[in-house]
Amino acid sequence: MKKLGFGLMRLPVTDPGDQGSIDIPMLEQMVDTFLDRGFTYFDTAYMYHSGKSETAIREALVKRHPRDSYTLTTKLPTMYLKEEGDNERFFNEQLEKCGVEYFDYYLLHNLGEENYKLAQRFNSFQFVQEQKEAGRVKNFGFSFHGSAKLLDEILTAHPEVDLVQLQINYLDWDSDNIQSGLCHQVAVKHGKKIIVMEPVKGGVLASIPESAERLLREADPGMSPASWAVRFAASCENVVMVLSGMSSMEQLLDNTGYMGDFKPLTDGERDVLSKALDAINAAVAVPCTSCRYCVDGCPMSIPIPEYFSLYNIDKRVVDAGGAVTQRMGYNNAAQGHGKASECIECGQCEGACPQHLGIIGYLKDVAALYEKA
Repeated sequence: MKKLGFGLMRLPVTDPGDQGSIDIPMLEQMVDTFLDRGFTYFDTAYMYHSGKSETAIREALVKRHPRDSYTLTTKLPTMYLKEEGDNERFFNEQLEKCGVEYFDYYLLHNLGEENYKLAQRFNSFQFVQEQKEAGRVKNFGFSFHGSAKLLDEILTAHPEVDLVQLQINYLDWDSDNIQSGLCHQVAVKHGKKIIVMEPVKGGVLASIPESAERLLREADPGMSPASWAVRFAASCENVVMVLSGMSSMEQLLDNTGYMGDFKPLTDGERDVLSKALDAINAAVAVPCTSCRYCVDGCPMSIPIPEYFSLYNIDKRVVDAGGAVTQRMGYNNAAQGHGKASECIECGQCEGACPQHLGIIGYLKDVAALYEKA
């Protein structure tokens, strides 16, 4: 397979305020183009797009193309496991929602300290292994958001898994929180294939500060900032697939263009990327990927990713001596939702955040910027 996978967490929608309003006609065009260009890997999950991503790929892909023409991955929602029988209930529901008889790849979703405990409690590893032996799963693995130490523990305890899905990008490579580089080392040590998620960090590395983009454009005028990020991830040892969430045809054409004939980064390109990284680190206030895991359980219905997106834009301007420009956007986002100042500090969001962000503190910063007189 070519190394680019279609991540189905950030699909085109008809209503930006409703993640479930997936634009099926546009998705069909994107799926067809993706396949026409020789790419076959699609990645979804139970919770993506308010639970609508799996049914959307059934309509746009499964019903319209032969089963042997694509590779489909989805994930067992470990965070939703509550009682015995849930493994089988979710799995059967996902087969029906996706409209398939088997999954090419089936992963335990979002393993970290708490979700790994749930997977152990409900024998999820054993369940998926049994599905593999029965032919309803071809490849078995898990997506991971945790420390390198925990990853080593899991892979040591479960050598039966075929692969691991890791967050790898050049912004998080040396991060003490995400530990992209260290987790990559662990997976390689265990001889596991690696699928990369968040190579562009939710779009953060596609829309970088002007000073950083200038460095990349000078090095190669024909390559987008996103292409540098995806190629960085795809160049890592043992990486067999890099996922990119694509919400427009423009993004899909760009990604499939440079990944159609993938070329690993050269040493010179790595040097350029290192210099761009310094400029990015100086400008990104909140490294949020807009995955929206924090939103589902928020008791105050605070649209956290939307607020952080606005804040990141304004923080660059304000730090440069300019005025706040996104206040109207903030007020619009707050209509029918909780304001940043209404956070009750319950900590649900921080427990759900794969990036391990101090969301409560960041919301106070957002409130200070947008809610002051």
